[in-house]
Amino acid sequence: MWQDFVFLIGSSLSIVFLAPTLRDSSARVPLGTSLPSMGIGAVYAFTFASLGMTFSAMGSLSAATMWSLIALYRSPGSQSPTLTRRERYSLFAADVRRWCQALVTGTATVEQYERRHAPRRGHSSSAYAHTHTHTAD
Repeated sequence: MWQDFVFLIGSSLSIVFLAPTLRDSSARVPLGTSLPSMGIGAVYAFTFASLGMTFSAMGSLSAATMWSLIALYRSPGSQSPTLTRRERYSLFAADVRRWCQALVTGTATVEQYERRHAPRRGHSSSAYAHTHTHTAD
């Protein structure tokens, strides 16, 4: 049925238009918007599947999934996890470089936390080497 492909194209366009919202770490979409949209997409997917419109069902399910991701990652509030942090790529690259260097040289991971410069005035060098031994007598 040609209608199956029309609904698939509509769902695909909605996914394309929702992708920037999901990628933007500063975007905030209220749950009052995302959850009903997710529910409607899931109901449409079930309805299309029951009518034998497989492509429309898959498109609607994909759109519902996209709305659920937006609800999870882009709802207002501090409980929202961050999906991507584009500004932290340099830190990730530095960590990868350090991990690879540790694999090649065989150095321990703990050594990356040791200070390599002279201690500040009034502090012993053992305070910077993190070799404190605390024993309970």
